This record gives sequence, C-alpha cells and structure tokens, in this order.
Amino acid sequence: MRGGIDERTPVKVYISVDMEGIAGVATLDQVVRGGHGYDRACLLMTDEANAAVRGAFDGGATEVVVSDSHGTMDNLLHERLDPRARLVFGRPRGFCMAEGLTEEHDLALFVGYHAPAGARGVLAHTFSSHFLGVRVNGEDASETSVNALFAATRGVPVGLVTGDDVICHLAEAMLPGVVTAPVKVAHGYSAANTLAPSVARDLVQTRARDAVRRAGTMRLAPVPDSLRLELDMPNLLAAEMASAIPGTVRIGDRTIARDIASADELLGLVTVGFTLAHVALLERSVLVVGH
Repeated sequence: MRGGIDERTPVKVYISVDMEGIAGVATLDQVVRGGHGYDRACLLMTDEANAAVRGAFDGGATEVVVSDSHGTMDNLLHERLDPRARLVFGRPRGFCMAEGLTEEHDLALFVGYHAPAGARGVLAHTFSSHFLGVRVNGEDASETSVNALFAATRGVPVGLVTGDDVICHLAEAMLPGVVTAPVKVAHGYSAANTLAPSVARDLVQTRARDAVRRAGTMRLAPVPDSLRLELDMPNLLAAEMASAIPGTVRIGDRTIARDIASADELLGLVTVGFTLAHVALLERSVLVVGH
C-alpha cells in the first residue's frame, strides 16, 4: 500500500479543466473566443492541465481522462496534451463539465476552477455569466459544489481543486480533506495577483500527486435527500421562457425554481437554463436594434 492506494490496483482519475482559475488568466478578453488574449490563455490552460496529468500519474494513476470544461469546451490544444491522457471535448453534452465522469473513476480533480456567481473571485460565475445567481437548497452554488455532488452520486470523491484563493477556501470548507492549489489571489472580478505559470504548474503537479496518493482516504461530497434548484435569469424574457419547462415555477420576476430528482437532472436543467438565457439575450438585442 502507498498512501491508501494499492499499487497493484488500477487507479482511474478524472480531471475537469476550466479556464478562469488558471494562473495568468484574469480578464474577459482572455476567456472569450476571439479576444486577443484567448490563444495565450488556451496555452496556459493546456500546460496547467498537463501538470495535473503528470501529478496524477506521479501519484499512482493508471488511467486519466481530461474534460475540457470551459465555454465552448474545445479550448485545450490537443497536440500539446500529455499523450497518456484521453480527452473529452466539445458541446452540447449531457453532463456539462462532468461529462465522462463515471462510477469507474476513483478520484476527480478540478483544475482552473473559480468562485461562484456573487462571490468576490476572479471572473466569478456559476456555469454561465448569463445567470445572476444559482442556488441549490437555498445555498449559493458553485461549479465546484454542483460537480462534486454529481461525482458523489457516482461514488467518486473530489481530491483536488485549483484556482484562486476564493474558490480554494470555499472548497476546503465544503469538502473536508480536499487538497487545494491556490495559484492566484483575487484582486477583483478581472484582476489578480498570480503565481508565475511555471511555479503554478509545479504546485498543481505536486498537489495532484498528493491527492491521488490519498485517493483511498478521500470522502464523498454530501448528497442531500432532496434538491431544489433556483436560477436567477438575466432578464424577464429568459425567466418567462425557462418557466415553460415542465415542473418549473417562477418565484420572482427573474427567478425560476424546480424540485430536482437527481444530480443528473440538476445539470440538465442548468444546461437548458443557460441555453434559454442566451437565446433570450439575443432576442432582446434584436428587439433593441430593431427599435
């Protein structure tokens, strides 16, 4: 045995990689396709993902799956990705940032994650900047908390969360025993004090290795007996459209809610919700231009 892992037993690791929590990334121009900083951010994201992959294999992983989990979900530079890892990319996909995470995995690592909507973190949002707020059972939800809940329903603990200091603190409070790697300190919505990318990669690799070595001792995120999702939509039209989803009720001018049967359904409604929000915003812009 080594740190709770029997070296003879296959260890399958799932890595979900976002962009906003990557070292050296802090501005909207970097995280939106077409911005002059986007190509550089893709390189930083790929190199930090590789650091997590190296760390996972250093820690005893025998298989690693990487999920490109930012925006259009095709940001990672495939030819630069560690060839030992397989890649899940592209959208739409049923389980969003957690696509490809199954009961066969022993541990999940969340790399480049960020604070939730309403928090004082770098580029803070929850699944979409179109949502003004996302709550599960009345509590502000983050992508970390929702994806950790989904992982727990598959029997998979979250061993590592990397990103700014805000999401790392939230992860430590929510997931006892989780390893974190704060690669930058939030100085505002689009401002940060960041480690040099090379230093951040060394930190992520080390922390990923440590997390995988402790995989056998990691605890699952708590799974509530019941789930209620609330989404604060960006405008009245978006809320009206979303309230037409069967089982969904409108509880405020811009807020819709629904009792959810499972984490699978929760991710599905989030995906439909931000798609409708996007359509509503486009419709609004057409109406304004037409007027």
